[in-house]
Amino acid sequence: MLPFTREQFLGVFAEYNIAVWPVQVVAYALGLAVVAALLRPSPIGHRFVAGALAAMWIWTGVAYHGLFFAPINPVALAFGALFVVQGILFFVAGAAGRRLVFGRSVGFATTLGWALVAYAAVLYPLLGQATGHAYPAQPMFGITPCPVTLFTFGVLLLTSAPVPRWLLIIPLAWSLVGGSAAFMLGVPQDWPLLFSGLTIVWLVLRDRRRAEAHASA
Repeated sequence: MLPFTREQFLGVFAEYNIAVWPVQVVAYALGLAVVAALLRPSPIGHRFVAGALAAMWIWTGVAYHGLFFAPINPVALAFGALFVVQGILFFVAGAAGRRLVFGRSVGFATTLGWALVAYAAVLYPLLGQATGHAYPAQPMFGITPCPVTLFTFGVLLLTSAPVPRWLLIIPLAWSLVGGSAAFMLGVPQDWPLLFSGLTIVWLVLRDRRRAEAHASA
């Protein structure tokens, strides 16, 4: 059983979106910049994408989980801490450590990656509107947990080098937690989140195939 009602849950989004406006616009601008960097890969672009993901995770952990969700769900403080940790990991791995590399490639992983990016940024809010979650009482791109996680999985599928496994643990955990809660709370735009963690399986298999191909070359 959840310690809050569906009405309280959606009320948090309404309060949050009104309070942080116009951060939603900044988040979309950041998302567009990420897409541009992915379409024209470069060393600077790789670091920028990692830094953008770090900013989204840290903001969501502090602002959404810590300041707005925690009053109705004390466990949100732990969620917020994990989101901040994930943001730091993205900064360490990509922006500072240069361990996230993106490239132009074709295949199922790339198609799925772009589909998740488009879903998180465009289809997600439209589906929310269509199912009765009108703004401001809806999760928004780049500043709330589920869209951030979906966007992250999409971006990671567009990498051209192995993704450090420790970058995948917290997003996978949230795909299970957030996705399960979405079914209980009746938030259909979040339902794909429960299955988005399966992209990690594809990532691991893809990286293994690339490693084997490199070793045999």
